[in-house]
Amino acid sequence: MEMVNIDILSTHAVQEALSELGPLFERASGFNLSIDYDPANALQRRIENGTTFDVVIATRPVIDRLASGGKVHRETSVDVGRSGLGVAVSQGAAKPDIATVDGFKRALIAAHTLVRSKEGTSGLYFEKLLERLGIADAMRNKIVLGPSGRIAECVARGDAEMAVQQSPELLPVKGVQYVGPLPDELQLYTVFAAGVSTAAKDRAAAKAFVDTLVTPAAVAVFKAKGLEPIPA
Repeated sequence: MEMVNIDILSTHAVQEALSELGPLFERASGFNLSIDYDPANALQRRIENGTTFDVVIATRPVIDRLASGGKVHRETSVDVGRSGLGVAVSQGAAKPDIATVDGFKRALIAAHTLVRSKEGTSGLYFEKLLERLGIADAMRNKIVLGPSGRIAECVARGDAEMAVQQSPELLPVKGVQYVGPLPDELQLYTVFAAGVSTAAKDRAAAKAFVDTLVTPAAVAVFKAKGLEPIPA
């Protein structure tokens, strides 16, 4: 019997959770998962340019746009969790107090260098947030544009002092310490969702994988990896 392979395009925000959930699904189903990670906006661009896939996990707006464009079966899409933005600094550095808006602004201004995602949801929002806080000019020469993936690795290597990104992407990085989430008044919660391709090789297999992402066991894993359940 031929092995069923499920090709998954996924945002990095759920990478840690999938590293645990993926093998469990493979053992239980007998299917093989192939996962390719990129920021949500890059995933949308790749899919619209013809990249084939069976399941995509991205931000809810991207999933909705792909469904509207006929690339994802809207009825198969499910929300798997949400996350806010957080801050990380190098291991051993003093943790700044970012609990308030003023404290967060002081921490940003005090940093010599800060890395943000180049085209991820967090990076694009943070760029606008600096303008909202009135410190865009003061921060302009301090910003480092991180590559796709876990930008806190730039902090671990010493290429930047501070990183701002989705909390689940900061927490696993070795060599940095997680400071905490942005203040509530500035926080951006991003909902992540999964959906099945309209051109899936085996729609039933792809749907089976998506369905496992909303089981109580999976929700617990997502929560442990920094993604909160969607409020009712």
